[in-house]
Amino acid sequence: MGLFLDINDLHAFVICCCCSRVQKVQIDPSSGLAYTMWRDIPVPFYMSVYFFEVKNPTEFLSGEKAVLSQRGPYVYREYRQKSNITFHDNFTVSYREYRQYHFSPEHSVGNESDELILPNMLALSAALMVEHLPYALKVIFSTALKTFNEKSFIQKSVKEILWGYDDPLVDFLNRVFPGIIPFKGKFGLFVDFNNSNTGLFTVNTGADNISKVHLVDNWNGVTELSYWNTEQCNMINGTAGEMWAPFLTPSDTLKFYTPDACRTLELVYQKSGWTSHIPSFRYVAPKTMFANGSTYPPNEGFCPCRESGVLNVSSCRHNSQVFVSHPHFYNGDPVLWQAVHGLTPNEREHGLFIDIHPLTGIPLNVSIKLQLNLFLKSVQGITETGKIRPLLLPFLWFEESGIIDGPALDTFYNYLVLLPKILEFLQYILIALGCLMVLLALVILHLRKRVRASKTTTNDIYTVPFTSGGRPKALDGQCFRLELGVGIGEGGGQWGGKRGDQKHG
Repeated sequence: MGLFLDINDLHAFVICCCCSRVQKVQIDPSSGLAYTMWRDIPVPFYMSVYFFEVKNPTEFLSGEKAVLSQRGPYVYREYRQKSNITFHDNFTVSYREYRQYHFSPEHSVGNESDELILPNMLALSAALMVEHLPYALKVIFSTALKTFNEKSFIQKSVKEILWGYDDPLVDFLNRVFPGIIPFKGKFGLFVDFNNSNTGLFTVNTGADNISKVHLVDNWNGVTELSYWNTEQCNMINGTAGEMWAPFLTPSDTLKFYTPDACRTLELVYQKSGWTSHIPSFRYVAPKTMFANGSTYPPNEGFCPCRESGVLNVSSCRHNSQVFVSHPHFYNGDPVLWQAVHGLTPNEREHGLFIDIHPLTGIPLNVSIKLQLNLFLKSVQGITETGKIRPLLLPFLWFEESGIIDGPALDTFYNYLVLLPKILEFLQYILIALGCLMVLLALVILHLRKRVRASKTTTNDIYTVPFTSGGRPKALDGQCFRLELGVGIGEGGGQWGGKRGDQKHG
C-alpha cells in the first residue's frame, strides 16, 4: 500500500509541476517567459507578399479574362512590441501593439525596386465611388484622370505599391469630392501599417480565472462593432490572436478578433502533431469562414451579396470595394477563380493554420494567409474602366508567419516538455522497482513456506513397546519409525528392544 501511495504521490507531483508552469501563462510581469513572449514576441515574424500581375491589360479592358502571373515573395521582417501597458483592478490589462516592417532581401525573390504592372487601384476604386453621382460629376472625374495621366494600369515598384507614393489624384479628390477618400498624402496599400498600432486592446490577465486569460474585454473602448448587419457578426470574441487559454482539447476552437479583417475569426482543430519536438494541435480555417449567407446562415450579416468564399470589408475600409479571401480563392466558389486565368487554389500553399501547444495555449508555428481582391466593373461615363465585366480581381496575397526558435524554444522545451518527461520517466522507474520488490517478496514468502513444510513432514524416532506375548503394540499417529534390535533375550522368547520409552506423534 505504501508503494502505491508513493507512485500516486509522484504522479500528483508531476501534475502539480505542470500546473504550476501552466499557471505562469497568465499576463503577469512576474510570470517570466510567458509574459516576455506576450510583451515582446521574441519569435521572428515575417510578412511575405505575392502580387498578381495582369499580363494582358489591353484585352482585359476589352472584356476578356485577365491572365494573372504571381510575383513574389517579397519578404519583410516584422517586429511587434506592446507599449502603454496598463493593468487594471478588474484583472484586465490594456496595451497598444506597434508593428514595424523591414525588407529582407535574403528571403525575397527580388528587390523592393522591382516594378510591377498592376491595376490602378486608386483610380478604379474611386470610379466605383462616384458611379452614382450625377453624370456631369463623373465626366469631371474622368477628365481629371486624363489630366493627371491616370491610366487603368500602372507600373510601380514594390515599395511604392506597399508603402505609398505621391499621386496628384489624391489632392484632387479631397478638394473636389471631399470625404470620398479617407486619407491625404501618399497612397499605398500598407501605408498605415508601418510604425502603427492595431488599436487599444484590453484583455483579461487570467489572474482570477486562468480559462479567461487573453480574452478580449474591449477594443478601442467598445465591446462590439458597428460594421456588420447582425449583432452576432458584430461581436468581439476570443483573444487578440497571439495566445489562448491553456488545456486545449480537440473539441475547442480558436477564436480571435483581428482589426485587419474587421471581425472575429474562428479556427477549428485538424490534427495532432509535433512542432520543433513539442506536441501541438493544428488549427485551420473552416470552409465556412468566408462563406456567404446562403451557404452558411450565421454569415448573413457579413456579406450575403457575393459568391461564397469572400468577405466584403468595404464597410470598415472606407467603402474602398476591397474583398478579403483565402489566397487563390481557396475554399471559395469555383466561379471566383475560374473568372481569371492563372489561379491554382490548394491547401498546402494557400491554407492558413496555427500549431499550438495545447497545455499552455502558446502558438508554436503560425501561418496566416489572406488575399486582397478589387471589385471592378465598367462605369458609364468613365472611359478608364473600359468594358470590364464585373468581377473580383485578385490584387495580392500575403502571409504572416513565425515559428518558435532559438532561446525561446530551448526554454519552452526544457520547462514544459523535457521536465515533465523526466518526472514521468521517474514514475515508471518507481513502478518497475515496486513490481520487482513485490516479486522478490513473493519469492521469499514461497521459500519460507517450503522450509516450514519440510520441517512438518520430518518423522521422529519412536521406541515400540511390546506385549507380553512378544507382539508390538500399535501407536497413535500415522507416521512412525521403528528402531529394532534383533536377538533373543533371557526374558523367555521376547524380541529384544528398548522398552518403556514411547512417543506419540
